[in-house]
Amino acid sequence: MKIAFLTAGGIAPCLSASIGGLIESYNSLAPDAELVGYLNGYKGLLTGQSISIPESVKKNSHILNSFGGSPIGNSRVKLTNVENCIQKGYINEGDNPLQIAAQQLIKDEVDILHTIGGDDTNTMAAELSFYLKKNNYELTVVGLPKTVDNDVFPITQTLGAFTAAEQGAIFFENISNENTTSSRQLIIHEIMGRDCGWLTAYTAKEYRDRLSKREFLPAVLIDRSRWDIDAVYVPEMPIDFNAECERLIKRMDEKDSVNIFLSEGAGTDTIINELESEGKKVERDAFGHVALDSLNPGQWFAKQFTDKLSADKTLVQKSGYFARSAAPNEKDLQLIKSSCMFAAENAFNGQSGVVGLDNDNNKQMSLIDFKRIKGGKPFDINQEWFTSLLTEIGQQE
Repeated sequence: MKIAFLTAGGIAPCLSASIGGLIESYNSLAPDAELVGYLNGYKGLLTGQSISIPESVKKNSHILNSFGGSPIGNSRVKLTNVENCIQKGYINEGDNPLQIAAQQLIKDEVDILHTIGGDDTNTMAAELSFYLKKNNYELTVVGLPKTVDNDVFPITQTLGAFTAAEQGAIFFENISNENTTSSRQLIIHEIMGRDCGWLTAYTAKEYRDRLSKREFLPAVLIDRSRWDIDAVYVPEMPIDFNAECERLIKRMDEKDSVNIFLSEGAGTDTIINELESEGKKVERDAFGHVALDSLNPGQWFAKQFTDKLSADKTLVQKSGYFARSAAPNEKDLQLIKSSCMFAAENAFNGQSGVVGLDNDNNKQMSLIDFKRIKGGKPFDINQEWFTSLLTEIGQQE
């Protein structure tokens, strides 16, 4: 039996540990199986680049739990975007990426393919398995849901998201001290989240939970309010800019600083419309997603709020790369290990799908049909913990 692993998309605090968890699971289920990893996601599959996982790694797979990133590398490749695959040099003119990938799997005699990634990664895995089935090659494909955004239908909790939120909170613990460098200090903490505000919201929750455990001195020295959050903006929640300016001006006058947690996807429609009305081109990736780095939402909001709040100094800091590059915390490790064992057991029995906590099955660990997997799951802003947070910081009554 030959089992292949592939990680794709952006990195998250679960990839190395997921590879380790799958290796550990197969050490029990199929100790004699040959394990391989395709390098740099679907790029490696298209170009035939892979590595064999030796016994020395199998015996020490637990070490992977302590690392972030992916030991076999990532890339963003859409197998159905032929033009992009040709431009990248992964295939030749006239080639079909799905056919090239399928032929590689057949050539390598792979029986089971595990994909670890978000909705795009697992959608591509589904396309690949369907293509192979039509061509009379039975390949079992089992995906694991990775994304710090936690925005995959119908997955309750994607791997790595808990850790990313915790790491974002740790990041801001240091950045928040910048409030001492100036009077009327505005700090914007820009957090990953294209269409879903879960990571921003949960990072804010984690930060305030950690803040509640710290000791502070009398107001003349170190007052808790200067380190607290004053606003949380997520894509699912409209921003009444004028009303927020009035509220935050009062906050700035009261405590001489304002701290904002901003999802990178909040307000992007406004920014895109502004750029396109000026005749500027908005950059997009192979999947059609807007390149948020080129939009720079944090800087856009900084410009608007700096003027309105009469800030003496404005600082925009992004925790995305810091948070997504971390090794998983204990909460994520537990979810990763249980997901990997369930994935390996189903794959070993020839069952394909995506493994995850299923919202439509009482949040139980399930093997979910590929056809049910899609991205863009919004954050539920009506959850009690989030509404309580907004009330506590004065953003809503």
